[in-house]
Amino acid sequence: MDFPKEPQGEAGAVSPAGTDGARQLREVIRAENVRKTFTLSRKQRKIEKNPSGRKVALDGLSFTAYEGEIYGLLGPNGAGKTTMLRILSTLIRADEGDAFVAGRSVRREPDKVRAAIGFLTSELKLEDFFTPAYLFGFFGRLHGMDEGALARRREELFARFGIDRFAEVKVGDLSTGMKQKVSIAVSIIHDPPVIIFDEPTNGLDVLTARVVTDFLLEEKARGKSIVLSTHIFSLVEKLCDRVGVIIAGRMAAEGTLAEVSGGRPLEDAFFDLYKRTVAGE
Repeated sequence: MDFPKEPQGEAGAVSPAGTDGARQLREVIRAENVRKTFTLSRKQRKIEKNPSGRKVALDGLSFTAYEGEIYGLLGPNGAGKTTMLRILSTLIRADEGDAFVAGRSVRREPDKVRAAIGFLTSELKLEDFFTPAYLFGFFGRLHGMDEGALARRREELFARFGIDRFAEVKVGDLSTGMKQKVSIAVSIIHDPPVIIFDEPTNGLDVLTARVVTDFLLEEKARGKSIVLSTHIFSLVEKLCDRVGVIIAGRMAAEGTLAEVSGGRPLEDAFFDLYKRTVAGE
C-alpha cells in the first residue's frame, strides 16, 4: 500500500517495541504530546463537581501505530479515547502537540489527512429519511469519486455487508445492526489506507459484531492500518496487535498485548494498572 512520503523527522520506518528488529514496520500514525482541555457548562460543572469549569481530556498523550496492524486504545469512559480519535480525524484541534497520519500533520494538512482516513464514530447519525443507496452516492461524490468507481465500490461493500437487499429502504426502517453496517460502508467508500473506529461494536448483537470484527481483520490482512477505541477487553484480545491504555488523558501503558498484560488476562492487568495510576495503590 502506498502512503505519501513522510517529511523528514516525522513518520518513518521503525521497529516497534517488542520486535526483534528483523522486520521494519512503517510508522503510519503518531501522536506527539497531545493536550486538549474543554470548558464545562454550568450543568456539567455541577454533575462533575468541577468548580473550575475546565476539564483536561488529554494530558500530553503520545503513541505510535504501524502499517498493517490493529492498534487498540483501551480505557474507561472519560479517559480521552474519543477525544484523541477526533483529533486524529481533524474534527477538533489539539490545544498543544500534533499528530501525523500517513506523514501528514493533522494541524497543518487536515485535508490530506481526511483523504487518507475512514472515520466511524458512535455519534454518526444517518438521516432516517434517506436510503443507503442515496447516502452512499452522496458521500462518495464528496470524496470526488466518479460514477464508475462509485458503482463498483457500492456493489462490493453492499454485498460484503448484506446491504444490497436494503439499498432502497429508508434508514429509519433499518435495524440497529444494519444501520451500523451502512455507517461502516459510508465511512470507507474511498478505500482509505487508515481506518479509525470509535467503539465499533457498541450496542450490536453478536452476529453484527462478528461481521464488524471479521471486516477489520480482513482490512488488516490487506495492509490497512487500523486504530480503534474500546472498553471491551475481549475485543482488544481478539483483534489488536498492540494496545495503548489511556487513564485520565495519559498513556499509562503501551505495547504488545503480552507486554501490557504480562501474560495475565488483559482485564486483570488493566485493573491493576488502574489502581496504581488512579488510586495510588
